[in-house]
Amino acid sequence: MPEICRFLGIVIYMLYDDHSPPHFHALYGDYKISVEINSGVVEGRFPRRALNAVIEWCVINKDPLLENWYRAEQHKPLLKIAPLE
Repeated sequence: MPEICRFLGIVIYMLYDDHSPPHFHALYGDYKISVEINSGVVEGRFPRRALNAVIEWCVINKDPLLENWYRAEQHKPLLKIAPLE
């Protein structure tokens, strides 16, 4: 589970050789979601405040997230992305 960011108790990560469309995963306690980078479509369940934080972070970091997606496809090390402040 290559971690790319951590904030507010939320862990954001991507998997190598994951299925399309480009997306990332997030953990918060026992909750898990995946978020499509381009559309913002969410699968899974998260508490509302944590979900809002993840979506805000995704919008701010769309380009670095897509860059990491392509790096993961090529099995290159993923870059850390700044947390939500």
